[in-house]
Amino acid sequence: MPIFRWWGVAKGVDRNRFDLVRPNRVALLVLDRNCPALHLVQRIDEEAHRYAITYHRKLRGKVAMTSLLDDVPGIGPKRKKALIKAFGSLDGIRQASIDDLAAVPGMTRKAAEEIKGLL
Repeated sequence: MPIFRWWGVAKGVDRNRFDLVRPNRVALLVLDRNCPALHLVQRIDEEAHRYAITYHRKLRGKVAMTSLLDDVPGIGPKRKKALIKAFGSLDGIRQASIDDLAAVPGMTRKAAEEIKGLL
C-alpha cells in the first residue's frame, strides 16, 4: 500500500509552510524549506490547484454557452442552430412570427408556438 495514499497537506497560517498530516495522528510532519520532498509536495499542490481552476473554468464556459432556447421543449441543438442561422439572434427569433418560425427547415408549427409562448 503506497505511503502517500493516506497523507494530507496542511498549509501554514501565512501559507509559506507545508506540513504533512496523517489521519488519526496529532503530530505533523514538518518539512525543511530546502527539502526535495517539500518541493515535490508543493508541485503536487500547484498541479491540483491548476486542475481545479481548469475544471471550474470549463463549467463556467458551459454556462456562458447556454441560451433561452435550451429551455424550450422540443428545441434541440439542430433546431437551435437552424433558428440562429435563419434569424441571426435571439432577438430576431423573438420578432419572427409563428409562420416564419415554422418555415425554418426542421421546425414544426407546434415547436414554433412553443418558442413564441416561452420567449
